Amino acid sequence: MTTLGMVCRSHGSATCSGYRASAARVSIGGMKARQSARLVGAAVVTTWATLLGPPLLIASAPAAPCPDVEVTFARGTAEPPGVGGVGQEFIDSLRSQAGGRSIGVYPVNYPAGDDIAPSASAGANDAHAHVRSTIANCPNTKLVLGGYSQGAGVIDLTTIARAPVAGLIPDILTADEADHVAALATFGNPSGRFLGAPITELSPWYGAKAVDLCAPGDPVCAPGALLTLPTHDELFSPEHLSYLHNGMPSQAATFVAGRL
Repeated sequence: MTTLGMVCRSHGSATCSGYRASAARVSIGGMKARQSARLVGAAVVTTWATLLGPPLLIASAPAAPCPDVEVTFARGTAEPPGVGGVGQEFIDSLRSQAGGRSIGVYPVNYPAGDDIAPSASAGANDAHAHVRSTIANCPNTKLVLGGYSQGAGVIDLTTIARAPVAGLIPDILTADEADHVAALATFGNPSGRFLGAPITELSPWYGAKAVDLCAPGDPVCAPGALLTLPTHDELFSPEHLSYLHNGMPSQAATFVAGRL
C-alpha cells in the first residue's frame, strides 16, 4: 500500500506539499460528509419518532352541566319563536326566587299558529320529546312545564289529555316521566273548553303541583261550550292579553319556587 511518505521520497517536496493539501481536503471533505450524514440521520430519526410516537390528544369542549331546574315553556298564539312575553316574565321572576339554583330554559318548538289543533298537537310532540331527552341526560334536574294561551293547551296535551278531542292529539308523559316534573304553570288555559276542567282538578299526577291561572273575564279559560276551541277574537281579547302586566307570572313563579 502506497503511503504519503513514499510519494514524497519519489517525487520531491513540491509534489509532497500538493499531496498533503489534497489529502487534507479529502480529510476535511470526509469529515463534513460524515457530519452531514449524522445530521441527516438525526433528522430522520426525529421525524420517525414523531410519526411513530403517541398521537396528540386534543381535549374536546366539556358538555354543558345539567341545570338544577329546567323550564319547558310553550308560547301563545302568533308569538314569535321563543318563550313569549308571558313566559319570559314567569322565568325572570322564577330566577329571582329560585334561591341560587341554576335555571335552564327550553322554548317549545311549534308553530303557535291560528290552526290550533295541528299546531298544539305538534307542540305536545316536541315538549314530550324534550322532556324525555332531559330525563335521560340530566336525571336529577327538576322539570317545570309551562305555557300561555295555546301554549297552555300544549302542556295539557303533554300531561292530562288522555284521548284525542276537538282535533287535538295528546302525547302525554309516562308515570315515571311525570315523577321528574316538580311543577306546572299555565296561563289562560283553554282546558275547560275541551277537557271540562283545569289541570288542578283533572289530574292526580299533577293537580297538587300545578298552578293554573285565569285572568278575570278571560274568555279562553272561562267555562264555555265543551269540545270547542277558542276563536281568534277570544285569543286576542284584552282580557286574554292581560297576563303580561297583571302580576300572574310572578304569582305563578312564587308557587313553582316553593315546589323546587
